[in-house]
Amino acid sequence: MTMRVVSFKVREEVKRKMDAYREEVNWAEELRRFVEQRLRELEARKHKQQIIKRLKRASWSVPKGFSVAAVRESRDRD
Repeated sequence: MTMRVVSFKVREEVKRKMDAYREEVNWAEELRRFVEQRLRELEARKHKQQIIKRLKRASWSVPKGFSVAAVRESRDRD
């Protein structure tokens, strides 16, 4: 896995506080996990929107009464 350097600026006060907890927190790993999680959330939202668009354009439909019949059938099996 190739790693690339990403840098960003924080207020001086934030940096001082981060330095104070350097022994307890691996800031690079924390930030890496946060970015990866945020990207997963954004990608999931994008995919959800794409699926909704496709469903809205779909030309198929469910026959009238299908849902009621499916629920009754499911209840009868239990």
